[in-house]
Amino acid sequence: MKMLVVFVILLHVSQHALSVEVDEGDKSVLLSCEFHTFNIDESTVVWSRYDLNPTTIHVRQLEGDNLQNQNQRYSSRTSMRTDAMETGDLSLTLREPSIFDSGTYTCTIRRFGVELSRTEVQLTVNRTGGLYRR
Repeated sequence: MKMLVVFVILLHVSQHALSVEVDEGDKSVLLSCEFHTFNIDESTVVWSRYDLNPTTIHVRQLEGDNLQNQNQRYSSRTSMRTDAMETGDLSLTLREPSIFDSGTYTCTIRRFGVELSRTEVQLTVNRTGGLYRR
């Protein structure tokens, strides 16, 4: 029982909420997520949007990206730093954001199926009236 209470407290402490606003037509947007630990070697980072099906936006493991179950809306538009698992900078770059990308993105770090941390980023993409800056 004590272990469950400690886990729930840690989970609650590790949840964060951020907000980002960009204009449609911007080249890219960075959705921030950080996890400071000495060992995330066996971990998996999953970026998702739970209002979509499939929910997966980007998956990163020590071996690299795993985009097999990625929502097709994000195909070829997402990336993470190649050293993300070593540095703990698990931020997601989303290229060419459109108004359809507005929503809540969740960055979840799991190790052996146990959730270690969760960060939510609310992205708002503003319509620019058809003018695109590239």
